[in-house]
Amino acid sequence: MRIEIVSETWPPEVNGVALTVHGLCQGLRVLGHQVGVVRPRQADEAAPDADTLLAHSAPLPRYPGLRFGLPAGRQILGRWRARRPQAVYIATEGPLGWSALRAARRLGIPVATGFHTRFDEYMARYGAGALSPLAFAWLRRFHNQGQATLTPTRELADFLTRRGFRQVAQLGRAVDTRLFDPARRSATLRAQWGLDNDELGVIHVGRLAAEKNLDLLFRAFDAIRRQRPGARLIIVGDGPGRAALAAAHPHAVFTGIQRDVELARHFVSGDLFLFPSLSETFGNVTLEAMASGLASVAFDYGAAREHLRDGEHGHAPARKDEAAFIAAALRLASDDAARRRMGAAARQAVSGLHPLDVSRRFADLLSSLSIKEHAA
Repeated sequence: MRIEIVSETWPPEVNGVALTVHGLCQGLRVLGHQVGVVRPRQADEAAPDADTLLAHSAPLPRYPGLRFGLPAGRQILGRWRARRPQAVYIATEGPLGWSALRAARRLGIPVATGFHTRFDEYMARYGAGALSPLAFAWLRRFHNQGQATLTPTRELADFLTRRGFRQVAQLGRAVDTRLFDPARRSATLRAQWGLDNDELGVIHVGRLAAEKNLDLLFRAFDAIRRQRPGARLIIVGDGPGRAALAAAHPHAVFTGIQRDVELARHFVSGDLFLFPSLSETFGNVTLEAMASGLASVAFDYGAAREHLRDGEHGHAPARKDEAAFIAAALRLASDDAARRRMGAAARQAVSGLHPLDVSRRFADLLSSLSIKEHAA
């Protein structure tokens, strides 16, 4: 198949959408599909390859280094008229995504959209909760213009279906267990964090922003530190909240963004993963922590609902139960043997999640849209 992927975020930007969509693109190419990409031009980027269309972009407010695509309907129409794809996947609902949706509908090309971000829930975190219903209606209107809306979990698929989204299908996630391998554990890295072999390294990986519920992370770690004074909190990532968080929590180690092997080394060199976010549609980092052999605490939704078994791989307290989250973190911090046992079980639990299997499922979903469109 010839497939076009449209996304307003792309590596080297580091976020779940960029990494997930890039992984799908690479997987499709490995499987022999022809894949074109439409995305914003990034700062100082050289001329693209023939399979990539770079749209004009603008900085994303409050997120330095991230950009969003500007409308590019004429460019996209010209590109797809010259070389018509059999299916289009639109991963983001911004101006570039809307341009691609309109172009595909005009040309009669089947479209699948990806529901990656709960923008309606972000509104409350940024002081605009009254706009959440409007944001959700806007998301529904966008996705219902395609032939399918792809979600990473059955829980989210059911929720969207109940709320008026049509043709919702689940496309699960996977994790590279060869990359996130406990064998990469580094005593040198732990020493840089101020940890010896017997001290507890608590890891958090994610964007440092208001929607990530980071206040709970620090409250949980403060409780752990009272119990284990030698514990260290290692925070991997960056975002608009980093400077204020670093100033308020000088005891924490802020590593900045880590990629690929270095990210894997950071994960596996920790001992316990805490993920307090309530705004994820999935949360890839939960799978990465499990593959790294870490017991985890994450609320019971998204990736944790799909893959993390409470009491077997860590703990998954009920969503928004902050007291239970802190209690679970304390239990794991205080019981080294149970934590190690759960970490090993977590890695085993995700060992069968192969990225190429997800790409095959993705290709099958897009192929079914093309067949249905042709039949119609």
